[in-house]
Amino acid sequence: MSRTAEIRATARHDRQAAEAMLAALIHDLFGLAVRDLAINLDRYSLNSLNGFFESERGPCFFKFHQEEGEEAMRGEYYRADLLAEAGLPVDRPMLVSQMPGEQILIYRRRSDPRFSDLLRGLDLAPDPAGIARALAAEAELNDRLLAVAQATLHPITPAQSQAEPIHRLFHERLVEPGSRHYPGGRLASFYIGKTFGLPGLSLPWEVLGHSRIAINGQLYHRTLAELFDAAHARLVPGRLADAGGITAHGDAHNANVWCERGAEADRLVLFDPAFAGSHVPSLLAEVKPTFHNILAHPLWLYDPEEIAGRYRVTARLEDGILWLQSDWQPGILREGLLEVKARRFWAPWLAHLKARDLLPQDWEEVLRLALFLCPTLVMSLRADPAQAPESGPHSPESSALGLMAAVMAGSRPLTGKDRLTEFFDRIRP
Repeated sequence: MSRTAEIRATARHDRQAAEAMLAALIHDLFGLAVRDLAINLDRYSLNSLNGFFESERGPCFFKFHQEEGEEAMRGEYYRADLLAEAGLPVDRPMLVSQMPGEQILIYRRRSDPRFSDLLRGLDLAPDPAGIARALAAEAELNDRLLAVAQATLHPITPAQSQAEPIHRLFHERLVEPGSRHYPGGRLASFYIGKTFGLPGLSLPWEVLGHSRIAINGQLYHRTLAELFDAAHARLVPGRLADAGGITAHGDAHNANVWCERGAEADRLVLFDPAFAGSHVPSLLAEVKPTFHNILAHPLWLYDPEEIAGRYRVTARLEDGILWLQSDWQPGILREGLLEVKARRFWAPWLAHLKARDLLPQDWEEVLRLALFLCPTLVMSLRADPAQAPESGPHSPESSALGLMAAVMAGSRPLTGKDRLTEFFDRIRP
C-alpha cells in the first residue's frame, strides 16, 4: 500500500493519526517543518484528502488524489503549467510531488470559497441575484474552456490517448489493476456479488444489475449490467483517440474550482490538475464537470444523509422490472448550470469537432457511457441493508436516486423524453 493510500485509509477511523502521518510525508517530500496540520472533513473528497497547515512558507493548503493501484500509474500528473500555458485559469501550486503513491500538491492558502460550497448554499437557500452571478461566472469559464479546446484540438494516436491519466477516472475503474480482468476494480468491489438496500427492497446484484429499470414511469433501454459492459467495450482508452485530443484539466468538478469574488462579478480558477494532459480525448475532457457539477445535485451524491425527509423515494420489483419513483428535482440552479454547459460548451464544441471531421457517429453513446460511470464508480451507490443507514455513505433513498441518475445519463427511455434526452437534443450538431 502506498503512503497516500495508507493515510487516506487511516483518516477514515483515526484522523489524528492520519494527520501525523501526512505531516511526516510532507516533511520527507519537501523538507517543510509542518505545524498545526488539519485534514478537512470534506463531503466532496470522495477519492482525495485536503486541508491546511502552517510552515516556514506561511499558511498552506494541501490536496492529494489517491487511486487504487496508483503505484503502477503511467504518464505525467499534476501538470498545472501545461494548463496555464494553454490559457486556462489555474492556480499553480508552490510544491508538487509527482511520485506514484506519494503525489501531493501544496498551495498557498486562499480565503476564496470553492465554487462547490458556494453553489451548495444556493441550492439550500436559492437567491436569484446569487444564482445569476454564479451562472455568469460559469458561462465565462466555459467560454475559456471552449477557446482552449478549439485552439489545442489535434489528431492523436491510440497510444497517446492511452497514456493520458484521465482514463483512471473511467475505464481503469472497470478492470483489475495489472491483470486487466473485467469485471474488476471498483466495479467488482462496489457491485458484483453485493446486496443492495433500496426503499422497501433488498436485492442482490444478480437481480438488480439485470433488471429493466423504470424511472418515474418511463422504461429505459439498458440495464445496469448492459451499461457497464458497453462502457468497458467503448471507453477503451485507445478507441477514444477517434475524436482527437486537447489540453484539458479533465477533473474540473467544482470542488477543484476556486471562486474569486469580485466587486461585480466572480472569476473561477481551477486547481488540483491530477489528471490534466495535452492529449486528453476530446469527448472525455468535460464529462466529469458535467455530471458532478450538475447531475449529482442537489444533495443525493454528496449529502445522502439529508435525503430522508426531503424527498419521497420508492422502489418495487415486478415482473423483472425495477420501478423507481421520486419527487426529487434538480432545482433552478442546476437546471441553469446544465443550460450554460449545453449552450456555452457542448453545442459549439461538438459542432467544431464535426467541422474538423473528428466527431464519431456514436458520440452520444460515448458521452452517455462516460456520464454513467461518473456516479457509479466515484463511490459505491450501494446502501447495505445489513447496516443502519448512518453507518455508510448511502441510505436506501439516496442509493435509489443515484441509480436513477446513472441510468438516465447512460440510457435513453424506450418512449418519450427525459431531462437528459432534451440535453442531448440541444447539443446535437
